[in-house]
Formats: sequence, C-alpha cells, structure tokens
Amino acid sequence: MLVQNHSAVSEFVLMGFSTSPHLRLMFVPLFLLMYLFTLLGNLFIMAIIWRERRLHTPMHLFLCALSISEILYTFAIIPRMLTDLLCTHHTISLVACASQMFFSFTFGFTHSFLLSVMGYDRSVAICHPLRYNVLISPQGCTCLVVLSWAGGSIIGMVVTVAIFNLTFSGPNEVHHFLCHVPPLLKLACGDNVPAVAMGVGLVCITALLGCFLLILLSYAFIVAAILKIPSAEGRHKAFSTCASHLIVVVVHYGFASVIYLKPKGPLEEGDTLMATTYMVLTPLVSPIIFSLRNKELKNAMNKNFLSKLCLSRS
Repeated sequence: MLVQNHSAVSEFVLMGFSTSPHLRLMFVPLFLLMYLFTLLGNLFIMAIIWRERRLHTPMHLFLCALSISEILYTFAIIPRMLTDLLCTHHTISLVACASQMFFSFTFGFTHSFLLSVMGYDRSVAICHPLRYNVLISPQGCTCLVVLSWAGGSIIGMVVTVAIFNLTFSGPNEVHHFLCHVPPLLKLACGDNVPAVAMGVGLVCITALLGCFLLILLSYAFIVAAILKIPSAEGRHKAFSTCASHLIVVVVHYGFASVIYLKPKGPLEEGDTLMATTYMVLTPLVSPIIFSLRNKELKNAMNKNFLSKLCLSRS
C-alpha cells in the first residue's frame, strides 16, 4: 500500500470494550461461536455448490463469491477482536491498522457490489427468462464477480491511503474494536482532516447508495414483471426465487443504516456494541437465510448431507 505517513504515533491502542470489563468474559464465547458458525455456514454453502453440478449456475456462483467475501470480511475483524478481549495489551502497529482497514473495507464493499450483481441476476431471470443464458453468460458472470472484487479493492485502497496519509501526533487511543475511519479521524491532526473526512464519506456513501439504488431498480423491474403473471401460483414461484436475496439485502442495509446514518456525536460504548450487529451478526445471518430460503440449495443439502446422516444412523 502506498501510504506515506509522517506521524509521531507508531502504534494505536484499540480500546474496544475496555470500559466494560465485566462484559468481556461474556463476549468472548459469544463472538467466538458466532464467528465459527459464520465460517462453517459459508463453507457449507460453498461445499454444497461445488459438490452439486446442477448448482453450477450464475446465481449460485454469485452466492459462492458472496460467501467468500463474508469469510474474509469476518477474518479481517473478529480474530483480532477476540485476541484483544482475551489480552490486556491492545496495541496495534500503524501498518497492521492500515492493513485491517484496507481488508475490512475491501471485503465489505465487495459484499455490497455482489448483492447488487445478484439483484441484477434475479431481475434478468424473472424479466427475461428466455434471454437469461445470453445476458448472464459464464463469461459475463465471471466478469461481474471480478468487477465486484476490483471495485471493493479500489475503495479499500482509496480510503486507507486517504486516512493514513494524515498525521497522527497526539493521543493514540482508538475507541473501537477495529481500525475504523471515524475514531481515527478524531485522532488525526492538520488542516486537511475535514477535507479528507468529507472525501472519504462521499466515496463510501456514493458507493453504498449506488449499490442500493441498483438493487431498488432491479426489484422495481422484478415487481413489474411479477404483477403481469396471471396466476397466484406463478407469482409466488417467481417471487420465491429472489426472497432470500431480498431478506439479506434488508438485513445488510438495515443494520448498516442504524450504525452509519446515526447522528454524529461523541463516540460511546453503545456505538461499539451497535457496530457488532453489522460486523459480526450480519455475516452470521446471511448463510442461514440462503440455506433456509433458497429452494435449490435446501434440496441439495437434504440430498447430500441430511439423507446420508439419516442412513448412517439407521
């Protein structure tokens, strides 16, 4: 990363949940279980898709890419958070802090881009079923996934370079459990801090709103197409193909809006607790929703694992 920082500060202290030591022992097993279930859930989905050839479709390739982004996103955040909860020293070097910020933003925005791509995929499948294989070809599908990862990487690089080109020469206590932008901006000094804060905010908001508007546009076409279906059974069948994606989108942007659209003020312990809902709970909920609501995936699970489990017991 091309970060040229001339700060006097060489490391930060992640305060995290330090003001609530009585909660730390409860958080460690809770977050560890959530992290393990997130890993196992997403790996399980990837294994099912890889094993079942009839799931080698664009929709399930996008789902597989989404699972990879969630595994990497949680890996960039939760192991470090668990380590800090167990240890008394919460220092993190400048380079490690920049790396964590880069990877968390990269995988987080890749997740948002992939959700937009999945919305486009569902709109094509419902609105143009006869042209689906042409509009969502294997080459086009791969290109969309690559662009999603490239877009996430670019935003991660832009945000990280902008933040760590600021000067940090005062306090080094970050009131969060990871190297996040708002608490680091409060520690930066210099005349360019407001401009950097505005620039980073505009980049992130533009990307997130752009993804959200693309998803809304996709579902506007989907609803219009579903309303044209004469039978109630046909409408239900069409909507069921995108129900899991819609629920994940609502959960993803719902939690994100609670955290990031909150009025700005002094950073409090409650803000850190709220951030865990987006950074820890959302990746856990996503594989559960797709496993329960995706009919093809659920049938493949029953065929490959649950039936064999029943046979082994009998």
